[in-house]
Amino acid sequence: MDHKIIELEECPICRGTGILMHEGGWNVQVECADCSAHTVFVEYANEIERLEAEQKVATLWNIGKVIRSDVGE
Repeated sequence: MDHKIIELEECPICRGTGILMHEGGWNVQVECADCSAHTVFVEYANEIERLEAEQKVATLWNIGKVIRSDVGE
């Protein structure tokens, strides 16, 4: 299987490092290691869908479509 390298831009909020985060082997999101801004979760059911989900969240991250929580929320 052809694995593409996923490139993540800096966090659109704080310029921190974005990390692909998988939860339970069924969904993925990108989360900032510094401020915890994140994309939505994208679900997957198999390896092909996992790779597609990773690409989707990377694209969302790279265009700045993120969720953030301010202090006190």
